[in-house]
Amino acid sequence: MGVKRNAILGILTIAAFIGCGLLASADAQDAGATKESLIDYDGFVGLSGELAAYRQARLVDLETFNTMKAQPGTILLDTRSAEAFQMGHIEGAVNVNFSDFTDAKLAAGLGDKATRILIYCNNNFTDNMAPVMLKRVELALNVPTFINLYGYGYENIFELKGAHSIQDANIHWVSDWPDMAEAVTVQQN
Repeated sequence: MGVKRNAILGILTIAAFIGCGLLASADAQDAGATKESLIDYDGFVGLSGELAAYRQARLVDLETFNTMKAQPGTILLDTRSAEAFQMGHIEGAVNVNFSDFTDAKLAAGLGDKATRILIYCNNNFTDNMAPVMLKRVELALNVPTFINLYGYGYENIFELKGAHSIQDANIHWVSDWPDMAEAVTVQQN
């Protein structure tokens, strides 16, 4: 009986070591999977689907956009590159480049997550010239901007609806580049 008991204990011990080795291997695989799972495509697609109707209800015409923009506690956000922003933007906009979105940078640029945020992108403009070169319709920056802001906890988002010219006085387009102002003036004539 003692031999059988020792044999059983030996087998259990070996099984335990093998099990620990497998668990360690599984933990190593999980650690590797964690490193590889810093991108969640399915999560993004899921969030996108959840937001479709919500986003649609938050598209606002230019008149409403301008009324909201003038109200206290509203931030007009331009997520294009710093260079495009300097070339021209809607008056009063703040720039946080889309590729720079992090919790810290959004908090610094937008503050409280309850703040009302208005967004626009190149595809809100018909001019198709620098700094508002058209993007493919299905790749317009408004969509990922809206989804990302919401994903970061900013849910009070409204988006400019339609396509307008930067030359439209109701757009209130401004430029930090003198050449851009000349280009717009030349195009108006």
